[in-house]
Amino acid sequence: MNTRALLGAFVLCGGAIASPLTFAADAVENFYRGKVGAVLIGVSVGGEYDLHARLMARHLGKHLPGNPTFIAQNMTGAGGIIMANNLYAVAPQDGTHLGVLQNGFPAMQAIGKRKVQFDSEKFHWIGAITPTVETMVLWRTAGATNVQEARLKDIPIGSVGNANITYGFPMMMNAFAGTKFQMVIGYRGGNDINLAMERGEVGGRNNTWSSWKSTRSGWLTNKDIHVIAYGGPRPDDIGETPSIESLATSDEDRMVMRLVLSGTHFGRPMVAPPGVPAERVVALRKAFTNMTKDSAFLKEAQTTRIEVSPVRGEDMQKIVREVMTFPESVRKRAAEFVE
Repeated sequence: MNTRALLGAFVLCGGAIASPLTFAADAVENFYRGKVGAVLIGVSVGGEYDLHARLMARHLGKHLPGNPTFIAQNMTGAGGIIMANNLYAVAPQDGTHLGVLQNGFPAMQAIGKRKVQFDSEKFHWIGAITPTVETMVLWRTAGATNVQEARLKDIPIGSVGNANITYGFPMMMNAFAGTKFQMVIGYRGGNDINLAMERGEVGGRNNTWSSWKSTRSGWLTNKDIHVIAYGGPRPDDIGETPSIESLATSDEDRMVMRLVLSGTHFGRPMVAPPGVPAERVVALRKAFTNMTKDSAFLKEAQTTRIEVSPVRGEDMQKIVREVMTFPESVRKRAAEFVE
């Protein structure tokens, strides 16, 4: 039998010759079958990061070959840096351990912060449920309901730490909008800052627009909080609230803001550590995309008021590279707002 006839016989017998893609898919399935992995969360329970991470942990494995189980685990400290450093260098590098990072970490790396012991470009960015819009809000007893009034008062503002946007956003408001916010840092997560506002310890905080709507919609309805500025893509339902960029007076100021707020493009991003094999990264990204189309996932997202407008990991990987190309002069100025 000649070679062509022999090949035809294999095809007729059901395609016994497998492609490299088939071998890769089989290898991924064999690896993940029966595995229990972890989705690490760098902040405390109850905030938007935690909600997004737990939602993804519950559904992602159903869309991976082998159907592994992922357990959400909070690893708090240093505004999420402890978790990120651990995921990068300590956690298993095989695709069983993933993390939901603070979205400002690429900007922190770009401006050379020493606490960052990871390379954002080497993480494998898997995806995010939706991009974010950052907001600055004041509690009903703060004595101010807009930027103009906030310029006249010293208002304490709660923050997880000086290494993320809960610090950087109000500090930019001080620098570019003339507010006089006094930072109170060290809270474990957004939920703790919310409790501090209710107790009167602080008069406001930074948070995302989607988080307010999903976790504290009653505060918006009852006007317990006043949104005085936002950063990122303008939401259709935020009314006449000004963007923080519109409060700046120069193009370079606006460029500084774009670097600090670059995390809005990443949403609440899920990443894999750098050592994960390429075929598993492909499978994780495909599983994430399929997860965001799944009816069970969408139903739970709707129930918890989480908006779904997926950001692909491949697109985030490109944005990370772009963040690293900002001019040095802009990076130096941005360092003031990402301590």
